[in-house]
Amino acid sequence: MTTPADTTLAHRITRLEDLEAIRSLDARYCRHLDDGNWDGLMDLFTDDGEFDGLAHPRGKSEMRTFFAGLADTGLTSFWHFITNLDIELDGDHATVHSFLWQPCVTDGVASIAAGRYTDEVVKLDGRWLYRVKQVRFHFFGPLEKGWDENLFAVESARAAAVRP
Repeated sequence: MTTPADTTLAHRITRLEDLEAIRSLDARYCRHLDDGNWDGLMDLFTDDGEFDGLAHPRGKSEMRTFFAGLADTGLTSFWHFITNLDIELDGDHATVHSFLWQPCVTDGVASIAAGRYTDEVVKLDGRWLYRVKQVRFHFFGPLEKGWDENLFAVESARAAAVRP
């Protein structure tokens, strides 16, 4: 027989498991993206998923082409660090706000970028997946020049800048 206390405890445990699964989703995103594991990366998105950042590809085919083509745009190496996750959980939907710190190499030059992600994630068949992964940059440019708000050497990052 289930009591109200058991239901509440079960709900709380499910919530904690969901929050941890969403945190794990971001960790796998960083690992697959940085390792160039495009199949693994696409497995983290819904079929109609979107990436909204340096470009706005929609659907797994467009996103795979975009991510696999980053080296062709001069972005040859990158290391994504996502921190400060703030997860707004509402049943099988969640909005995730986080901070991005990204050392990278752009056109052979050591660079640095930072910004904020705002992601829409959904739980489908027991798995949390990105519906929309959106990044807005604070800055993106050569490390030797330092950084400051709205300092951009990468024009596509300027187009995806944090807006007041």
